[in-house]
Amino acid sequence: MSDAILTLRAAVQNRLTGWAALTALIGPGRIYDEAPRAARGLYVLHGEVEARDWSTGTERGCEQEFALVVWAAESASSRQALEAAGLIVAALDEAEFPLEGHVLVNLRWLSSLLARDPRKGLPFVTIRFRAVTETL
Repeated sequence: MSDAILTLRAAVQNRLTGWAALTALIGPGRIYDEAPRAARGLYVLHGEVEARDWSTGTERGCEQEFALVVWAAESASSRQALEAAGLIVAALDEAEFPLEGHVLVNLRWLSSLLARDPRKGLPFVTIRFRAVTETL
């Protein structure tokens, strides 16, 4: 199932990188797999993912619940993080896009949570999605 996770992650990355309104708000090249050191402003991290078998008698499938996290570091605000989260939901909820070696059956927004890092006090928004893919 890890191939389904990596394939979906790459497609989500591509979709968000090409979403002009999000890029205008956070800047280009601000979506990461790992947190950058000493980041400033808004940026997005790929968060946790849980994958489950979604196979039928004839098709191999994978259900994934995954998170994207919008961080508002140093010069950014929780309001900006919420705006970015809204743009991410607009870009991904019920979206249709190609996946390498898989078919995206559906992609839905599940929840958004605004919180603060307890150590640094920085605001962040965790956005959760559910996706179902089938192997070609």
